[in-house]
Amino acid sequence: MSTTQTEAPSYRIGEVAERVGVTTRTIRYYEELGLLGSASRTKGAHRHYGEADVARLEELIRLRDLLGLTLEELVALAEAEEARAALRNQWAESATDGERARIVKAAIPFVERQLELVRGRQRRLAEFADELSAKLRSLHERQNELDRKRAAARRR
Repeated sequence: MSTTQTEAPSYRIGEVAERVGVTTRTIRYYEELGLLGSASRTKGAHRHYGEADVARLEELIRLRDLLGLTLEELVALAEAEEARAALRNQWAESATDGERARIVKAAIPFVERQLELVRGRQRRLAEFADELSAKLRSLHERQNELDRKRAAARRR
């Protein structure tokens, strides 16, 4: 980590990758997709990231892993979150109820899109859980049948 007394901490791409648990290629790819802002560059063309960049990357990885999102879905989720953040900033700067009503109305579709992605994942997970439950029931039935056959064979 390189810092000066007046600057915020700055991390090189390898340090960020190790800290977050991803490869440097993943970080570069997320930058290409627009999921992560481009890092500042030093004279030697080394990427440098701040704490906000690290926190953003950690959140993206958490969402990807928790929800099992595709990169396309992750981009959509991140874009909706950025739009909501912009609306939150407008809310803080707005003075009238009319402006705030417009902001609330604009925020609703973004939250609906995020919720749609999460619920879609929930449905797919529930379907998978149902499939596994059915397989487990079938295995228990087979086990019970085999146990009955063995018990009957021992009694003979």
